[in-house]
Amino acid sequence: MRIVFMGTPDFAVPSLQALAQAHEVTLAVTRPDAVRGRGRRLMPSPVKEAAQELGIPVLETKRVSPEVLEAVRDQAPDLIAVAAFGAILPDDLLALAPLGCVNVHGSLLPRWRGAAPIQRAILAGDERIGISIMRIVHDLDAGSYCRQAWVERGQKGAPQIMADLARLGADELVRALADMEAGTAVWQDQDPSQVTYAEKVDKAEMRLNPAASARDNCRRVQASLDEAPARLSVGGRGIRALAARVSGEPLDQGAVLVRKGHVFLGCSEGSLELLTVKPDGKRQMEASAWASGLRGVTSWEAV
Repeated sequence: MRIVFMGTPDFAVPSLQALAQAHEVTLAVTRPDAVRGRGRRLMPSPVKEAAQELGIPVLETKRVSPEVLEAVRDQAPDLIAVAAFGAILPDDLLALAPLGCVNVHGSLLPRWRGAAPIQRAILAGDERIGISIMRIVHDLDAGSYCRQAWVERGQKGAPQIMADLARLGADELVRALADMEAGTAVWQDQDPSQVTYAEKVDKAEMRLNPAASARDNCRRVQASLDEAPARLSVGGRGIRALAARVSGEPLDQGAVLVRKGHVFLGCSEGSLELLTVKPDGKRQMEASAWASGLRGVTSWEAV
């Protein structure tokens, strides 16, 4: 099968690699190089890097222009495969390939259509977080799906969950394309009554707050990414919480307790134990190492 692939971040790379093994990927369309990382250098997208390693031609674009449409049409693809491309796809593109345009979407549709499905699932406390192989249609994430799979949320952070789902999505995408080639794919329409939307996560809503419950603060830590980190202030010093868990330690709201290398924070309901932190201007460290510098600190607050 001739395939044009469209994707940009790390989440999309396993799908590109899996398709390149099973099919003929003739073009990878991705977002242009952007300033990334601590050094704030201009860097290629993960999909661009992966495509170059695979010897697949790359087209960089911020939007699907008439020139991009023509470039895709010239490939005569049987199918267009998408995973987190990062731009709206016009109807003209969706009509180019005989088998249509399919997407690896990071949720168990119809739950969590939209921009940040995995983070929203974590913040909502969903026990299962998954992917759907869906047809792309005019309306946002409204197409039918033919395959779904999931992982248990557990205690893993968002980066690990995303990596797990990226690999799972790649496997399911290859299986879906095999079913489509064989004419055995079964497409399930989404139930409109079950639709929820996953808006982009704002930095402000990820801040830990003593007025929130320990459970909600813990979910913020679990959903934290570099673009929207879980931050707080302890003794007037800003830190990022990288790992935490709900604790049974009884504490007043806003109080800090350091005991035998453990750091506990009092919340409106219950308490939170910090496990891994990154103080502003310092390296990542275990909370037990950071705790030695907290003598005399008795309170914490939102940043």
